[in-house]
Amino acid sequence: MRYLTLTLVAAPAILGASPYDGVYKQTANAECALVGVDGGALKIEDDIFYGVEVECRMTNPVAVEDMNATLYEMQCSGEGETWTERALLMPDAEDTGLYMIWSGYAFRYDRCDAPDL
Repeated sequence: MRYLTLTLVAAPAILGASPYDGVYKQTANAECALVGVDGGALKIEDDIFYGVEVECRMTNPVAVEDMNATLYEMQCSGEGETWTERALLMPDAEDTGLYMIWSGYAFRYDRCDAPDL
């Protein structure tokens, strides 16, 4: 019984939001209310990345020392295919956006403001 109680108390902390949860603009004039479409926004919620016609489960996080960054294994599906890649996520210096680095590509996304959502 003691183990069950400890598990129930710890569960919310384990299932908590990741530091990258939020909605991000693909471009400066992106429509934040539209997630997952061209000209819209990207979303990270509960360790799932929602991109343009793609969804990736963010697994096996590894903290990168002295960088405030996390390396993830991205288990992705979209357009009838599935694949696995690695991606590095890191907040920008002002903590208003996100850097996302995939093999050979680096992106910077501004966070959408709450009223735009």
